[in-house]
Amino acid sequence: MSENMMNKAQKQMAERNEKIAENMEDVDHKIVVMSGKGGVGKSTVAANLATELASEGYDVGLMDCDMHGPSIPKIVGIDYDRRLTGTDSTIDPVTTEVGLKVISLGPLLPERDSPVVWRGPLKMRTIQQFLGDVEWGDLDYLIFDLPPGTGDEPLSIAQLVPDPSGSVIVTTPQDVALQTIRRSVNFAEEVDLPVLGIIENMSGFVCPHCGKTTELFGVGGGEKTAEAMNIPFLGRIPFDADVVKSADAGESYLKKYPDSGVTQAYNEIAEKVMREAQTAGSGVQSTPKGGASQEKAKDGIRKIAIPVAEGKLTAHFGHAAQFVLMHLRDGEVKDKELLTPPPHEPGVLPKWLGEMGVDVIIAGGMGQKALSLFEQNGIHVCTGAPSLPPEELVNRFLSGTLEAGENVCDH
Repeated sequence: MSENMMNKAQKQMAERNEKIAENMEDVDHKIVVMSGKGGVGKSTVAANLATELASEGYDVGLMDCDMHGPSIPKIVGIDYDRRLTGTDSTIDPVTTEVGLKVISLGPLLPERDSPVVWRGPLKMRTIQQFLGDVEWGDLDYLIFDLPPGTGDEPLSIAQLVPDPSGSVIVTTPQDVALQTIRRSVNFAEEVDLPVLGIIENMSGFVCPHCGKTTELFGVGGGEKTAEAMNIPFLGRIPFDADVVKSADAGESYLKKYPDSGVTQAYNEIAEKVMREAQTAGSGVQSTPKGGASQEKAKDGIRKIAIPVAEGKLTAHFGHAAQFVLMHLRDGEVKDKELLTPPPHEPGVLPKWLGEMGVDVIIAGGMGQKALSLFEQNGIHVCTGAPSLPPEELVNRFLSGTLEAGENVCDH
């Protein structure tokens, strides 16, 4: 290649990268969903995770990076016969009924069964177009569904996406699948992509007739691997035949079965992914769009924890005998639980409350070490609250009338 041709190629590459950077400026968090091998349900996890975030009021995009087997359109209910629109220099993503913006090679193929026989450069060019030419607009989260392994597409995303929040690794519990986690983790480390955590998919099958749970692929392997590699464990998703049926029909499983164990698992996993993304990525605190401009919007709070004694807040935080856990949706209290915490030991409460997906703690007082641990877990702590019933404290907090005093503890 001549020097002039090389300079021209470098200039074109720089222009494409600049265009991508400009187009990604309004995306708060960019999350890569990947797996070390196929057959673990990664695309289904990516689609349902994106759908769950969109259903909670966040502005979310989903980018299907699998060029050879684009399955996202089928899973989210996009007709393969639908053609993408746009201008000479832009592409409009397809928007689903929950407001999820989706881009995939599927609607660009001449026929739904057309094979994609491409080498690396063509796939990289398509990913560049998806990143730089698609009109994503303002997004809280952009989810990337990658093909399995560590080939061209994952490498292209790692090289092209500016300031990624991190990756989520999907696995199944059996040993063969778990061996590939290390490859995915090592790949992420080599390309400076933070690992937000591991999801264990198809973890147990609950018989719809007798209610008995059968561990089809074993259980707990993902959590053990996460612990051994010092990586957050994001949760288990049980196997449910209706997930497969919903994907085949292009229906939202989460919307159709809102009270199922699978949907509950996605609710909790989405909370943890958001928390990890805010900590490991750009540090931007995303809250649902549409009028939410407060530092921490009401609609973005899912769970509030309050240490109580005799029905009121106790300043005895670390040794509180009980915690009230308030469940919120759309800024309103929908349910509450009275929970007994694990035995008091340093670092136990932050981990316990973090695993339950708590967003906010209302406390009388708390030591600086505990405050730091909660901050690391992405949990906001309001100290100096008065000794009132938890319902009144939450109402005052949500209305902005909670007056916080001195951070004191009676222990």
